[in-house]
Amino acid sequence: MQFIRIIKGRLHGFNTDVIGFEQSLRKHLKQSHDRALILGTGGAAQAVAYVLSSLQIPYYFVSRKTVSKTKDALEYKDITTELLHRHRLVINTTPLGMYPDIHIAPPLPYEAVTPEHYFFDLTYNPPKTEFLQLAEAKGAVIENGYDMLIIQAEESWRIWNDNSNQ
Repeated sequence: MQFIRIIKGRLHGFNTDVIGFEQSLRKHLKQSHDRALILGTGGAAQAVAYVLSSLQIPYYFVSRKTVSKTKDALEYKDITTELLHRHRLVINTTPLGMYPDIHIAPPLPYEAVTPEHYFFDLTYNPPKTEFLQLAEAKGAVIENGYDMLIIQAEESWRIWNDNSNQ
């Protein structure tokens, strides 16, 4: 969530995606989750990338089309079983699988998913997207975006109701 607040006559921008994602992610994060795939390239994906960078976890952005000529961007067709074996943290920042299109999942080689993987979906409706169901069926740790949403709401409340800086 992004918003602007006036404090002492000046505009201040806030993004609660970062704090919400980081606190939610840490619940199941292990040392073996040392490389990540970020599915999507929008604003939420940028917040996820910021958190991963701060945690020193290298990542690739994954998109349905070429978004960049840099080394940190891939297309879904580039995701092989070998690549997925090396990247045990997979974060979906796209709306794929969100209500009402709940039977859609990002096109990944789900047969390569193991119990060592951690799949995080920023979507929370439905609570267990097709993306999460496919990963869970292979034994992966899964998390949806509900806790992230709650943390963001609490942080937004704190920011809006902090009168010490006015």
